[in-house]
Amino acid sequence: MSELLIKLFIRDPSQRHKYGLLAGVVGIICNVLLACIKVTMGLLTGAVSIATDAVNNMSDAISSIVTLVGFKISGKPADREHPYGHGRMEYIAGFVVAAAVIAVAINLFKESVGKIIHPNELDVNITTIIILAITILIKLWMSLFYGKIAKRISSEAMRATAADSRADCITTGVALLSVAVMLIFKKNIDGWAGAIVSILVIFSGIRSAKETIEPLLGAAPDKETIEKLEKEILTYDEILGVHDLRVHEYGHDVTVASVHVEMPHDCSLVRAHEIIDKIERDVTDKGIVTELTIHVDPVMTADEEITFIRTELTKHMQAIDPKMNLYDFRLVREEEVDKLFFEILVSYDNPKTDDEIKKILCDKIKELGKNCEAVITVDRE
Repeated sequence: MSELLIKLFIRDPSQRHKYGLLAGVVGIICNVLLACIKVTMGLLTGAVSIATDAVNNMSDAISSIVTLVGFKISGKPADREHPYGHGRMEYIAGFVVAAAVIAVAINLFKESVGKIIHPNELDVNITTIIILAITILIKLWMSLFYGKIAKRISSEAMRATAADSRADCITTGVALLSVAVMLIFKKNIDGWAGAIVSILVIFSGIRSAKETIEPLLGAAPDKETIEKLEKEILTYDEILGVHDLRVHEYGHDVTVASVHVEMPHDCSLVRAHEIIDKIERDVTDKGIVTELTIHVDPVMTADEEITFIRTELTKHMQAIDPKMNLYDFRLVREEEVDKLFFEILVSYDNPKTDDEIKKILCDKIKELGKNCEAVITVDRE
């Protein structure tokens, strides 16, 4: 069924936003249908857990509308005001949806608590159970459908929607359990079931909000992208090291990166430019990132004094914290006092402040008998 829908409506697989539009339309149709069924059942049976689940489906339908609009806007090409395109609109749409779901669930939780305090009579039968079971199967299919699309276009928004549909199976299952308990044991747990459903929906909304807002806040890139970039750059003989790699995502289709590379200090400017220019082209041609900017750090490889100091400082650093690394190491000899420039990469987990780390390294330099001014830059990752 999923493959049939995709083949019927997606003529060009390269048009990513078309998948989002299809998912949005399917979500609107299915969720409105489910909401209508459950509202009718809720009114006929008086079950707040079913009514709560109906509102959840209606909020999912609204979510599908927002998703549809988000994908439509995110598919727009770059323009003067948005040189990196509109891809982040997909994340904004997802966050709006999550916020709406949480707000609705909080109100439903309040209503469910009221039903716990003042329970009402339920009028349920085996037909109620059959209809709820069918709605669970529909939601399960929707989850698989969204998951297939998420895999095709690598969309976090679609993965979140698939997870939300799986959570909906659980919430409807709780409503189904409430009805079954009433039929078999003549016990009214409808208010409690409604409260549980509401809490599940709230947690689902919070999880979705977190997943959609993190890219907007500048979440760390995935390790696979970092490893691919580093591996590709280090294939060039002239590149001695890579550090300060930064990756910024502007939606799924636009990823901008910058990196510092270490090269021998005696490499000519023209040659260095040729190398980094080729690296930038190769990386973008292979689709690892959309755009790459490289900064060159000269490394003095033939100076024994510099090599000795660098080796000793590296040993000293990694004895303190194995995650610490040293980059861009160079010594500038001047008439009055030599200047030693280098950068330190420190984990965010390291409790020491930047100033404490600088003092430790300056003390070590003095211990090595080198009288110089140390200019140290501390970066965190």
